[in-house]
Amino acid sequence: MKAEEAAASRGETLQEFVIGALTARIESVTQPASHLSGWRSVFGLADPKMVQGIDTLIAAEFEQVNPSEWLPSPRRGRRRHK
Repeated sequence: MKAEEAAASRGETLQEFVIGALTARIESVTQPASHLSGWRSVFGLADPKMVQGIDTLIAAEFEQVNPSEWLPSPRRGRRRHK
């Protein structure tokens, strides 16, 4: 078997050889993680100076939470059928 011969010539076990080959293959076909986060990592790159205001507005809106909108209302409960 060629894999066994190749592993032996490198002084590796077959398992070490296969793990190394798979790791190298995965690294060669995957893209590095983006350093960007949020919507810009999904929808493309824009000039950071141009979108700073939008980022600030979006962050501020997502930080506003009205707890009463998330608590169950007594009126919204299930109706009992007779």
